Amino acid sequence: MEVLKSVWGFFQNEVLGMAWLNRLIGSFLNTLGLDTTEKTGGSVQFFIYDMIKIMVLLVILVFIISYIQSFFPPERTRKILGRFHGIWANILAALLGTVTPFCSCSSIPLFIGFTSAGLPLGVTFSFLISSPMVDLGSLVLLMSIFGWKVAVVYVVIGLVIAVVGGTLIENLHLENQVEEFIRKGKAIDVPQEKLHIKDRLKYAFEQVCGTAKKVFLYVLIGVGIGAVIHNFIPEDFIVSVLGDNNPLGVILAAIAGVPMYADIFGTIPIAEALLGKGALLGVVLSFMMAVTTLSLPSMIMLRKAVKPKLLGIFIAICTIGIIIVGYFFNLIQPMII
Repeated sequence: MEVLKSVWGFFQNEVLGMAWLNRLIGSFLNTLGLDTTEKTGGSVQFFIYDMIKIMVLLVILVFIISYIQSFFPPERTRKILGRFHGIWANILAALLGTVTPFCSCSSIPLFIGFTSAGLPLGVTFSFLISSPMVDLGSLVLLMSIFGWKVAVVYVVIGLVIAVVGGTLIENLHLENQVEEFIRKGKAIDVPQEKLHIKDRLKYAFEQVCGTAKKVFLYVLIGVGIGAVIHNFIPEDFIVSVLGDNNPLGVILAAIAGVPMYADIFGTIPIAEALLGKGALLGVVLSFMMAVTTLSLPSMIMLRKAVKPKLLGIFIAICTIGIIIVGYFFNLIQPMII
């Protein structure tokens, strides 16, 4: 058992976490005369290390997930979902959301297509919630920072929120709250050409290039914020606002995440820095969930497809779910970290 723990610890720290890279960068900066134990040197080390680590993981994860996604084009996904009914359809939609694009803005066009095709509204919302919140990339990235226990619990709870949220929306019978141009739209049954391995690899490579261009700026900003938090903001301040002393920390973090627009790659460095400064785990994860699921640009896009009442209910369900998850993780933090 100890051997397995050692092997896993090495995999998590040296492979996923790339601790060797951090040490290498630190040594290199020290040879240049920059003291990495000081605030400025530490910030530079954090920035270079996290930028390289996140972009490497991004390339690898997007390539793998895009290759998997090539087997599930929108029309095929719609047909698969159409075969199931009731809560099983919500569960399947939530699971399929894990192999779709990383940000909510990318998921909304798929949501519109599925709704136009006549899929139950609750099913499409289960997909819309899970897609940005619990994709496969989040599992690996969270594992690299927080460990496998946190990553697995996060993904499972995220899927539960997606299924429960979609089921609630379905039972409220809000079909008339979808904009008319979507309700009257019809899906075109386009035959899917058979892709060969070469085609799938090309598709995955193109997705890597497109995603990297799209998220690079947000990763850069996120890592920059993380570097400042990590070395310049006093630990006592972070603990007082987002630690045990503030029972409203989860709510504040969820609210703070809404105006931002980023995916999991952009939020990881901020989350890592906050946790290192003493913020509670539930607070950090609530912030990440709010950014990826309820960002203001995404809600503006979604408003084009649904009426204010349905949009409000969607936001309320997600917000309540995120806050519950945050306080839950605060309670179990000693057991999983």
